Amino acid sequence: MLRKSMYSVIFRPFSLPVVCCLTLFSTVLLADEPVLTPERAVGIALADNPNLAQIKARSEAMAAIPSQEGSLPDPTINIGALNLPTANGLNLQKEDMTMLEVGVSQAIPFPGKLALREKAATFEAAAAADSVDEARLRLVRDVKMHWWQLVFIHRSLLNLDDTERLLKQLAEIANSQYRIGQGLQQDVLAALLEQSKLAKEKAQHLGMHRAEIARLNALLNRSPDSTIRFPDEVDTRLPDIQSATDGQESRPLLAERKNAIDAAQTRLELAKKDYYPDFTLGTAYSFRQSTPNGQSRSDFASVQLSMTLPIYTERKQAKAVDQRQSELLKERYALDQARREIQVEISESQALYQSSRAQFEQLKNTILPLAEQNVASAVNAYQVGKTNFQSVIQAKNAWIEYRNQYWQTLAEAHQALAQLAAATGRESL
Repeated sequence: MLRKSMYSVIFRPFSLPVVCCLTLFSTVLLADEPVLTPERAVGIALADNPNLAQIKARSEAMAAIPSQEGSLPDPTINIGALNLPTANGLNLQKEDMTMLEVGVSQAIPFPGKLALREKAATFEAAAAADSVDEARLRLVRDVKMHWWQLVFIHRSLLNLDDTERLLKQLAEIANSQYRIGQGLQQDVLAALLEQSKLAKEKAQHLGMHRAEIARLNALLNRSPDSTIRFPDEVDTRLPDIQSATDGQESRPLLAERKNAIDAAQTRLELAKKDYYPDFTLGTAYSFRQSTPNGQSRSDFASVQLSMTLPIYTERKQAKAVDQRQSELLKERYALDQARREIQVEISESQALYQSSRAQFEQLKNTILPLAEQNVASAVNAYQVGKTNFQSVIQAKNAWIEYRNQYWQTLAEAHQALAQLAAATGRESL
């Protein structure tokens, strides 16, 4: 009958030959191994996932840029000796215009440029922060999807164990019927064939299990062969969700695209500002030595203002404006595309969830109980000679297939739920 409460099983990926795998695959109860629920798996991933940590580090780096962009360039200090005579050695007193100079200069961008640079960097930093939230949503979604996929494989393996026990019973019945002359040797051979087919299917599931557990452990930043213990019971309740499209504007991806548009718009304004010159303001003080006969000379002070001359505007500034306009258009198209993709993702996830939920309820309430009764009826009928062995095998195959579909549709429903939550900008619904 359908299991409502399953005992905890710890799986390890198998690398031994198939025969050894089938022997080693058994229930291993480790009391000290913590149960890995979806919530705990998500918590581990959010704390340890290296990809998320990388995106967070990039966001933190971007957050340090705006203040740098909004600051003036560092001033320049100049120290030099001017008008040194070269005849008869370097003499600081021989010529009146020989002097030592100390000066400082400061580059000053045209008014408004620094503010625009800081503003653009602020928008880019905000977009980077939104990318962290988006990566977090995707990570939560992926962890939940892989966890439920692993649960499905886990339950399929347990179903295969039950099928193996049922086949042994059928083989014993067929052998007994053959010995007393009421059965066929073909039935005994058919039972053995089904057992061989089951061993092949079990080996395939073990390979799937090994790959899936490695994927989940990778998301949790753990060794691929780390053990995983499932909870004793899996919640089979599925909520009734009518519509989730209202929450799509809260998706961090859209906020990221909007900030990217604001940054591109600011960069365009800054490119237009480059038609105006930048300035450099400098001041210097020059020291003169006394004459050889001891007469003092006055020092000099100087002030200088210089500016750039944007004379190559057609090849430089105009092209920069065109570039920034194209980048702005690109970001606007990216926002429109993101909206369309989110709408499709929400619609697909919601449709998949509703379909999986309906199939699951049908399997749970109608199909599985009937399939279980059909197996029991076929076995009883075969024992009294009212049906053939192939009918029993067909009933058994249908029963195990529906049991697998039960867990598959449950896993698919929860996976669709995880996709739907991420699409609407939430970690869970």
